[in-house]
Amino acid sequence: MPPATRWLDDEEQQAWRSYLRAVRLLDEQLRRGLEQHQLSHPEYEILVWLSESPGRALRMSELAQGVLNSRSRLTHTVNRLEGAGWVLRRSCPADGRGVECVLTDSGYTVLQAAAHTHVEGVRRYLLDPLTRKEFLALGASLAKVADAMDPSGRRTT
Repeated sequence: MPPATRWLDDEEQQAWRSYLRAVRLLDEQLRRGLEQHQLSHPEYEILVWLSESPGRALRMSELAQGVLNSRSRLTHTVNRLEGAGWVLRRSCPADGRGVECVLTDSGYTVLQAAAHTHVEGVRRYLLDPLTRKEFLALGASLAKVADAMDPSGRRTT
């Protein structure tokens, strides 16, 4: 016999629905901002990860783990970025066995422009409606949620 379902009470249901509504609306606003720079959110995230890495390069396996993407999905997205000239792939200089993704100067220029739009959107739609204390508490709460699903301790920062 399956375990009894722990249904949400009215307050929990309201909080859950508020979360879903906010996430969907925020994602839509941020998506629109990135589209001004011909970027999707996954593409932007890849460029950010590369820009923050030594030599603006990461092994494809590390990049997939960082952006929480399957290798096949990452390969598809990197193909688009490579076609635009924003990244390139090469053999890993350390051992020649793996493949790394490298952010090009052109990709870095696109990222810099998109970052201003993206950060302004994050501030306007997420930070500004909250106090700093509320925002930091939200971040701490969501870190607990992520840690419960990903006990590897992998962080997005």
